[in-house]
Parts: sequence; C-alpha cells; structure tokens
Amino acid sequence: MTHNAAILVIEDEEILRDIILNVLQEKGYQAIGTGDSRRGLLLAKELVPDLILCDIRMPKLDGYEVLKALRQDSKTRTIPFIFISAEKSQVVRNRGQQCGANGYLAKPFTTDELLMVIANHINFYQ
Repeated sequence: MTHNAAILVIEDEEILRDIILNVLQEKGYQAIGTGDSRRGLLLAKELVPDLILCDIRMPKLDGYEVLKALRQDSKTRTIPFIFISAEKSQVVRNRGQQCGANGYLAKPFTTDELLMVIANHINFYQ
C-alpha cells in the first residue's frame, strides 16, 4: 500500500526516530528524518512535506520554536504538525495548540497510535 505522502520526522532520540521512519516506510509513506531541529526547519521549507512529526524537547530550537517558524512561512504554514513528547501535562498540550499544532502524540506510543494520528491529519488530496 503506497500513500505517496511525505512525512518529516524531527526527533533527536535516534532509536525512536529510526523506529518511526521504519514503520512509516513499511506503510508506504515517504519518510525522512533528522535529529537536528534547525535542519528539520530547512527540510520542511525545502521539501514541504504532507505532515511533520516533531519532538518538543530538543537542543538548539525546541519544537515550539520550530512550529512558530513554520507557521510564519507561507510555504509551510498549513502543513499538519504533530508534537511528540513524553510530557503528559495539559499545559504542554495547550501550549502546543496555542502555537498552532494540529495534534499531540504522547511517548511511549504504539505503532497503531502513530498510524492513527497520521491518518487523522494527513491530507489525501495528492
């Protein structure tokens, strides 16, 4: 099954990033990942993926700063953006929504939860 949708994964935890990328590729998504938030921002602007999964706590730029920058750019403003975080508090979720995030995936998550959040937010207009 090929979705042909491109998904960018910005996650500094290498093992988790690799697992997510493998799951997405197995399901037919075009998945690209980086552990560097600044590189993720550049990739988002260059590739304009169909969806972005991004960790909140990262060195250099945190997930909120990445999202803020993407929402200020006309090329990336409307890309669905899902936060990934071990933070379970409502404050974190609320801040993500205020910044313009489309969703939130709490670590640890199952493959089914990952695929469900993607299916709920990806646009199949390609």
